[in-house]
Amino acid sequence: MIRTERKYIEILRILKEHQDPIGAKRLSELMAERGFILSDRAVQYYLSYLDTMGFTEKIGNQGRILTRAGLDETDNALVDDRIGFIISKLERLAYRSTFDPATSTGEVAYNLSIVPLESMEKVKTAFDEVVQARCGFFNSYRIIERDPRIPSGSVGFITICSISMDGVFQRNGIPVKMAYGGRLEIEQGTPKRFKDLIGYRGTTIDPLELFISSGLTSISGYARSKSGIALANVREVPYSAKNQVEKTISLMNECGFVFPVIMGTQVFNLPANPFRLSIVAFSGLNYIGNTVEQGIEITTEIGAGTIQFAKVMEIN
Repeated sequence: MIRTERKYIEILRILKEHQDPIGAKRLSELMAERGFILSDRAVQYYLSYLDTMGFTEKIGNQGRILTRAGLDETDNALVDDRIGFIISKLERLAYRSTFDPATSTGEVAYNLSIVPLESMEKVKTAFDEVVQARCGFFNSYRIIERDPRIPSGSVGFITICSISMDGVFQRNGIPVKMAYGGRLEIEQGTPKRFKDLIGYRGTTIDPLELFISSGLTSISGYARSKSGIALANVREVPYSAKNQVEKTISLMNECGFVFPVIMGTQVFNLPANPFRLSIVAFSGLNYIGNTVEQGIEITTEIGAGTIQFAKVMEIN
């Protein structure tokens, strides 16, 4: 029964992640990607039950969407099962990323932020501050207006998600683990220590999103005075892969990626481990954090999908 309930919840999660209606065939494919093998007919059975519960609604022949009750159910159900959900989503994005830094081609994972059109110039200023301070994962961003996910009167900002690094490492044969998200204290341009860390595998929400919404950053302070608290992630790779890691990072730096902050077997106030290499990198969410600090309305979908690297590099 628990296994069955998880299937219901997984269907609701998929519908939550997509703005447009989804049909049974596509739902069956997406469920298979998450380890649930269901026929189209079986998915139809589950959807019929969710319809009767008021969690989903059929939109003609296009498929189903979530109702408000379904959205609430997705947010509240199976909290213990949702632990690790964020890292699972990011790992799927890493697998789908195909970026090759040697040729600057392929797809990278991205975050999509939506802001009111009248706030666009203020957001650009906030994003440019992060670019100039070099505390974003990538030194550029892309503005988009024509996208079905962007409502009328709004504009979208695409920033590259740092999980793209994991995809590059994996394709170069480097095992990588996203370990922590944290608040990095910086004094006069020199990173000093982590104020807080949250493990990605023990949380139901993105740790850095939590720090932003709780007002626990001072990214604008760092961007303007070189002292403040910015967001950073900690990844771990085998120490034996150090040479390959350094070569890969060098190629990514040439493409515009800004990392690492530091790398070693003992960094800042993290425990030492002679067998693991810790890689600390500024997060792409520093763009969003700096915007929020300045009181600008912004909505962000973390890990919204993958996009061709060349499209991010197009001039706004």
